[in-house]
Amino acid sequence: MAKIAWVNLPNGKHVEIALTYIYWVGRPLSVTVLETVGIEKTRKIETLSEEELDLIRTELKNHRIEWDLRREISQNIKRLEEINCYRGQRHKKRLPVRWQRTKTNSRTRKGKAVAIANKKK
Repeated sequence: MAKIAWVNLPNGKHVEIALTYIYWVGRPLSVTVLETVGIEKTRKIETLSEEELDLIRTELKNHRIEWDLRREISQNIKRLEEINCYRGQRHKKRLPVRWQRTKTNSRTRKGKAVAIANKKK
């Protein structure tokens, strides 16, 4: 199992797909990384040598991925909460942040609906 950016990549996958297991690396970025390094995207992860994995690692260091990006996003959210702006208040209350309706939607953000006892009579 290859390890890139503290992520174990699955052996049975093509390199293009396996790189998408890294946070913020999608198909377009994985294709561009493989093109700059010069590795076929249809090769399997287990067939790559350690030198080729090192080339991929050095190319991915040019991009913000995984923990660096997660830390930056969480710091941005903390900053919004500390300055107490509208978006920060919505983050604190765990409500939708970008002006979505909340009367009927936003179940993902608000959690499971809770029935109110003795409401109908």
